Amino acid sequence: MTSLSEFLARQIRNAIRDAGGWIGFDRFMQQALYAPGLGYYANDLRKFGAMPESGSDFVTAPELSPVFGAVLAEQVRQALAATQTDEIWEFGAGSGALAAQVLGALGDGVRRYTIVDVSTSLRMRQQQALAPFAGKVQWAQRLPECIEGVVLGNEVLDAMPVQLLQRLDGVWHERGVALQDDDFAWSDRPTDLRPPVQVPGDHDYLTEIHPQAEGFVRTLARHLVRGAAFLIDYGFPESEYYHPQRAQGTLVCHRAHQMDTDPLADPGLKDITAHVNFTGIALAAQEAGLKVLGYTSQAHFLMNNGLLEKLEQLAPVDKAPAVKLMLEHEMGELFKVLAVGPGEAWQPRGFAQGDRTHRL
Repeated sequence: MTSLSEFLARQIRNAIRDAGGWIGFDRFMQQALYAPGLGYYANDLRKFGAMPESGSDFVTAPELSPVFGAVLAEQVRQALAATQTDEIWEFGAGSGALAAQVLGALGDGVRRYTIVDVSTSLRMRQQQALAPFAGKVQWAQRLPECIEGVVLGNEVLDAMPVQLLQRLDGVWHERGVALQDDDFAWSDRPTDLRPPVQVPGDHDYLTEIHPQAEGFVRTLARHLVRGAAFLIDYGFPESEYYHPQRAQGTLVCHRAHQMDTDPLADPGLKDITAHVNFTGIALAAQEAGLKVLGYTSQAHFLMNNGLLEKLEQLAPVDKAPAVKLMLEHEMGELFKVLAVGPGEAWQPRGFAQGDRTHRL
């Protein structure tokens, strides 16, 4: 593992030297996560799992409880009927657990399930997990001209590279990475870039902007001609994201189910992630022609789709992890769900109660 990180670090050092001694953090994050064969999501190390003993680094909702996919499937079922489609597209399918749960719940209601994932090693895991559905599942390297169906993205946006902005003594800088004695070091340069809203106060302030995630949504909008997209992730609306008290930003790393705040250490061996600015994502979707169909907390979304009824059917040992999906201090409040789609607006059942679109 150490040699993998050292080899990737050497590659990033060369990129910094080739760029004149400095690269923006978004480029560092891109290499640390996605460099072919070496980046965190491109190497063979295990990522997903409920416990650190498994060698995993973090747990996502489908690994926490299969109830997540079963409940999400109820929303997908309604969306397929409302848009008169029969295909599902999932971006960043992880271990394949969510796809297996949704396909298991929907059965013949889905004709085809297409996964778009940049990781070759994860694709192999997905193929093993989805072997029972081999006749319906396919993998795509690029998007077709037209997508007709329901799009799912669970914890996809948070893994897209971000740019860092640092306000120092009232002057905005872009935070990048340079070399100091051949080690990675933070280096700030004055910039015309700004957060999308003015941050009150004159105190030093570190935050992120999300051009790649917003670009992804614009690209999706160009291809999604019929259907809907459900994006599930941790994050905030703009007013909370750029709150003056959030002066250290949201960037964190995950390794062995522990968090740290040093993304420059051990590249390739840990996840690097930032919370999602859902206002920016919603605006990018609208500007590209999609309509916002709903926005709410994961707890409201899952309960609207029948989570409480499914909990009643579980054995006590299975109920405890499933409850974490909706508890406020677990996943229920930090995680949000945003739905967008082309054509005439309609109301997905996940937003029937507790819709927060007005807060975006």
